[in-house]
Amino acid sequence: MNESHIAIIAKELSIPAAQVKATAALLNDGSTIPFISRYRKEATGSLDEVAVAAIRDRLEQLKELDKRREAILKSLEERSLLTDELKTKIESADSLTSLEDIYLPFRPKRRTRAMMAKEKGLEPLAAALFGQEEMDIETAAALYLDAEKGVATSEEALAGARDIIAEWVSEDQTARTRLRELFSAEGMLRSKVMSGKEEEAIKYRDYFEWEEPIAKAPSHRILAIRRGESEGFLIMRITPPEDEALNLLETIFLKRNNAASEQVKLALHDSYKRLLTSSMEGETRLAAKKRADDEAIRVFVENLRQLLLAPPLGRKSVLAIDPGFRTGCKVVCLDQQGKLLHNDTIYPHFSEKGIGEAGTKIKDLCSRFNIEAIAIGNGTAGRETEAFVRGLGLAPEIHIVMVNESGASIYSASEAAREEFSDYDLTVRGSVSIGRRLTDPLAELVKIDPKSIGVGQYQHDVDQIALKKSLDDVVSSCVNGVGVEVNTASRQLLTYVSGLGPQLAKGIVEYRNAHGPFRSREELKKIPRLGPKAFEQAAGFLRIRDGENPLDGSAVHPESYPLVSTMAQDLNCTVVELMRDNSLRQNIDLSLYVTDTAGLPTLNDIMSELAKPGRDPREQFESFNFAENVQKVEDLTPGMKLPGIVTNIAAFGVFVDLGVHQDGLIHISELADRFVKNPADVVKVHQKVTVTVLEVDLQRKRISLSMKGNNAPVPKKEAVRPLPTPAAKREKEVKRPVQFSNNPFYEAFRKK
Repeated sequence: MNESHIAIIAKELSIPAAQVKATAALLNDGSTIPFISRYRKEATGSLDEVAVAAIRDRLEQLKELDKRREAILKSLEERSLLTDELKTKIESADSLTSLEDIYLPFRPKRRTRAMMAKEKGLEPLAAALFGQEEMDIETAAALYLDAEKGVATSEEALAGARDIIAEWVSEDQTARTRLRELFSAEGMLRSKVMSGKEEEAIKYRDYFEWEEPIAKAPSHRILAIRRGESEGFLIMRITPPEDEALNLLETIFLKRNNAASEQVKLALHDSYKRLLTSSMEGETRLAAKKRADDEAIRVFVENLRQLLLAPPLGRKSVLAIDPGFRTGCKVVCLDQQGKLLHNDTIYPHFSEKGIGEAGTKIKDLCSRFNIEAIAIGNGTAGRETEAFVRGLGLAPEIHIVMVNESGASIYSASEAAREEFSDYDLTVRGSVSIGRRLTDPLAELVKIDPKSIGVGQYQHDVDQIALKKSLDDVVSSCVNGVGVEVNTASRQLLTYVSGLGPQLAKGIVEYRNAHGPFRSREELKKIPRLGPKAFEQAAGFLRIRDGENPLDGSAVHPESYPLVSTMAQDLNCTVVELMRDNSLRQNIDLSLYVTDTAGLPTLNDIMSELAKPGRDPREQFESFNFAENVQKVEDLTPGMKLPGIVTNIAAFGVFVDLGVHQDGLIHISELADRFVKNPADVVKVHQKVTVTVLEVDLQRKRISLSMKGNNAPVPKKEAVRPLPTPAAKREKEVKRPVQFSNNPFYEAFRKK
């Protein structure tokens, strides 16, 4: 373990070094973030998932920095360029940017004008001019005339010397640092349309002549312009005022006011325009892209967390319908465990006969399979199908719920769906997914690539490695935070359990299929390749309902079972009685049970679990109905107050499903009667809201909404903060934007 890394991280994160060191040791030992934050609070000082993830990622960054440092030192040593002074500089560099700036003058490069000038023997002349002492520059230059080397005149000699000075300036660490700051603070983002592409690029017309400070440019705009550039429609530049940049260089390098200084000034201007501008603009573009990526990933992660943690209906017998007009509506019946019992097709939208037959069939299925809820996909014919079902006069205790079906078609064609339903076609698989999303959104949505769920923004444009890491982190956080019933969980859900992964998840399912339901957590040790480490990491997050040990259905880790047993023995009761009787638990003095490995944080967690064993942290499910008389965009008129469900949150506003097959947009300025900086502070994905229709543009299918005056509730803060994205934790990086997979308002920016 690198002690210097521990010290750096402790200082940056304002966390005691001992906590950072303990966390690093656990990570190096193969422990996962959920396990560390939940079951190793004594070691880490109760650091949460965010802090543990930040330590993990910063350790990785520092390791990469050290690798690059070693590579540079090796390269310099092999070329006999490494001096003690240079080595000290390299070893003290605290960021990749400063390290590369130090190495830049020594980096192997292609043949440059400065190299050619040096070959002509003009470096001493360049050094003399750069010193800016009083001299006759013509006389000094004449000393280097050499026709054979291509220096025929004094002006040619001076030009070569200026080329050398220009390269020195472009590689100067101070100059680069100051210019980098100027580009970041004063750089202007400009875009214009490519000549002759005006008609093709009409979706980017807002950016045909655009200009704004890059420091203030919102992330979604940066990504939109970059996409227009990548598609060949826009030209994008980021540069500060040229006179400010030149003045900055002159302040750094000009020492006097003489003939030599004039030559240096010419070199400075040439260096900026020919070398530094492109270099600094490239760095600024990259920094802006990272900031934009960071924001896009942050919003995606927050939205995904909220969607995954949407309230589940719970174990119910469900009839699920994937609506359709011409091809009919595919109907499936699922038992309380989500098992497919029956599938059929109804045609309630074309004829009286079809309506009658469909109604009879739905009623029969509800009776035959004791249906407790009906899930209807919100795609094509969704509202019409909902109206049809509601008109059947079914028992009032049967919930009728519209379900967001984004990504269901992706799942139905996936390997996971084919594996589970190899004998059924895509429509049956999609209907099953719709039904299961109602009973347990988390368990079903983990089977789908998060980028297909419809809560991202510009997800195809951002750093895909960083995006995947962040999405994996948040899915793992949600799965382990809720806990997994090992006897009913799918292989995909088990994959995200701490310590497992695809192979062990598959092994659990195969063992379960061969030997029946698990009766205890201890039985998990019989699974091939599930060793002590994997058991330690996973056991606390796996639940066994009605198992041999009552604690197996809770979040109490098996390593703490002896502690609970001791508590029960001291109270002359059983563990079951201890779990059921609050008065017994109130008699426990936790300080008597503190050990070297189990302190008060763990003991308090145990007591919370004993009070509500295996409790689901998600909110209670509440039924929701769209306005009955509003089923299509044409039904909307300004001034209407309507119920809706938040489907996506962006930096500039919130998208809301009104049940008209087209999401409406609440601009950030219309979210509340007070100033709102972050839409996520006001609403969350899947939240039920009341909105007012401001404007309806039928031609462009745009719906403008407002929540002002509607007293929309502010959601409770999540118990676990969203995990930070990898990009947000990169050294010296600013923040980052978003992209919608299903909103025509931003169709212009969608990836075709």
